[in-house]
Amino acid sequence: MAEKKLTGPASYFPSIEKKYGKPIDYWMKQLKKVSSQAHMEQVAYLKENFEMGHGHANAIVAVFRKENDL
Repeated sequence: MAEKKLTGPASYFPSIEKKYGKPIDYWMKQLKKVSSQAHMEQVAYLKENFEMGHGHANAIVAVFRKENDL
């Protein structure tokens, strides 16, 4: 059985996990701490506190917000 191919922002997840050494669940938990903030504030949070690149931070935030109806 073939594995489902990730598309959209989630397609960045394998490279994010490899580059930063943490599972996506870790990043989702970090974003729960700032879930009341706007999209770009959440992106800035990941960039400033974890030295994450803009594209990776934006991809995680996009999926987080969609999954949490934000």
